[in-house]
Amino acid sequence: MAQGLEVALMDFQSSRNNVQHHTEEISLDHLLVRRGQPFTITLYFRNRGFQPGLDSIIFVAETGDAVFLDSEPQRQEYVVNDYGFIYQGNKNWIRPCPWNYGQFEENILDICLELLDKSLHFQIDPSTDCALRGSPVYISRVVCAMINSNDDNGVLNGNWSENYVDGTHPAEWTGSVAILKQWHATACQPVRYGQCWVFAAVMCTVMRCLGIPTRVITNFDSGHDTDGNLIIDEYYDRTGRILENKKKDTVWNYHVWNECWMARKDLPFGYGGWQVLDATPQETSNGLYCCGPASVRAIKEGEVDLNYDTRFAFSMVNADCMAWLVQDGKEEKLHQDTTTVGHLISTKSIQSDERDDVTENYKYEEGSPQERQVYQKALQKLKDGGSQQSDSAHSEHSRRMPRSQDSPRSLDTPALQPSNVIQVSLKFELLDPPNMGQDINFVLLALNMSAQFKDLKVNLSAQSLLHDGSPLDPFWQDTAFITLLPEEAKTYPCTIPYSQYSQYLSPDKLIRISALGEEKSSPEKILVNKIINLTFPSIIINVLGPAIVNQLLSIQVIFSNPLSEPVEDCVLTLEGSGFFKKQLRILIGVLKPHHKATITLKTIPFKSGQRQIQANLSSNKFKDIKGYKNVYVDFGL
Repeated sequence: MAQGLEVALMDFQSSRNNVQHHTEEISLDHLLVRRGQPFTITLYFRNRGFQPGLDSIIFVAETGDAVFLDSEPQRQEYVVNDYGFIYQGNKNWIRPCPWNYGQFEENILDICLELLDKSLHFQIDPSTDCALRGSPVYISRVVCAMINSNDDNGVLNGNWSENYVDGTHPAEWTGSVAILKQWHATACQPVRYGQCWVFAAVMCTVMRCLGIPTRVITNFDSGHDTDGNLIIDEYYDRTGRILENKKKDTVWNYHVWNECWMARKDLPFGYGGWQVLDATPQETSNGLYCCGPASVRAIKEGEVDLNYDTRFAFSMVNADCMAWLVQDGKEEKLHQDTTTVGHLISTKSIQSDERDDVTENYKYEEGSPQERQVYQKALQKLKDGGSQQSDSAHSEHSRRMPRSQDSPRSLDTPALQPSNVIQVSLKFELLDPPNMGQDINFVLLALNMSAQFKDLKVNLSAQSLLHDGSPLDPFWQDTAFITLLPEEAKTYPCTIPYSQYSQYLSPDKLIRISALGEEKSSPEKILVNKIINLTFPSIIINVLGPAIVNQLLSIQVIFSNPLSEPVEDCVLTLEGSGFFKKQLRILIGVLKPHHKATITLKTIPFKSGQRQIQANLSSNKFKDIKGYKNVYVDFGL
């Protein structure tokens, strides 16, 4: 009988295999292969040679195709691409924020594996945790919980206040690599601070590094429904000022989460594909601060009883809004709106810098019979499942309300006679671009749509908002008395000086202007509001000459102070996969009013292909003047 084979040496052919599996940027020394693709290894035997027909070798590897995308362009974008854009602003002004995902950077894979080992799941039951790591559903929930630090020593501390002195303002980050490396270097102490787009960007890095197709999604006018009834309640006083919400329901100016591609064998057929995962710590799921995976198709179809957290994800894109007037200790219903939440749901296009609108993946056309049917179906499922929603709230909130550009909300009182209806439209319109450092000029447009004379009193106010929709105290108020002949239109001009709003501005640079109008002959009231995003000029990055691997490259960065006052503590940061081994921080100091500055620096590119350089300028007056430059780096000789 032939002697059994004894393996002396295994050559994993890491360099060759990793190139073929698009993991060579992570390492050429360690074998890193992807599911569903062949690879080659060589075995050397100690005692004798391999004899075909006599010897047999059994090689066991457990893999799966649960995250396989059959489109090569999609695989390149959602697994391999190491930079992208996160969309911010509001539905009327969307800006791309450049981001360095850096999933192939040095030590990032080891940090991602360390993140799994630091999870509560691994700490409690290592054997079971490791056995389940082949499941993308399981691993995505573990990563989602570990990106925030609410339950454990996760990667990021969330902060939505105005105080970031003991950490980094969330708006200053331009990439995930610096965050993950700081977490690792400080013995896994949470990094301060993150908000929704930072949580989502870091999760995108980790999931792409682990080979799970992932993209970053932005939802403008995103609902945060704290009591699970699919209704967002907002409260106003007589000046139109939005009040601190006692229920903590809010509509975020925008909210950012992830979609990961995976099969869902735990759900009925047809609900695989893109799944919502939200690492921002808003509500708990099975006792931990994570959200998802929730099937995007289940969200669109109102299947809010399917795992995981589909009800909460549904409310972010399709909850209804109820506006209330608070006076003399009483609450009066102003308006119910079915169209406020969930607009222009956006992600980066495949192999393009353009924005891709994926709203139709999440909801049927706003106001269509299908969209309303899905909403009613979701409500019924919650009711059947023991939701605390009352029958009265259900029936009252189902009524359709008219829509207008600036979200005008009028009192819906069935007892009013047609002759009493106010029939007046109010709308805000900006006269100039809302540039930071300049006065805000706008008009209130009033239109009498009736055949009767109208005598209006309109209370106007302005207040800063935080990114999550939380209001700050008002800093500007006005009262307008407007008389309108039948079918007449008038404008009421308004100006908010920079000297007035600058001292009250939130770090998020959001101002909400509101108007609450009432007419002497009618009890009805009209509420209109508009959110203004103050904008900065972008940083300009120029590459001086051809970019070639291992050859010196000069990069010019041009930035300016947009304000009519000096700014202090200016810091310019730059990063970019393949250009810099770590984030560069350049201390600028003081910038004089409207001063433009230019810095030229040198670097040696060490990776070829399409790359991106990201830059941010922060100061004591602003935190996030951004810029980016796409550069193709030639491999050279």
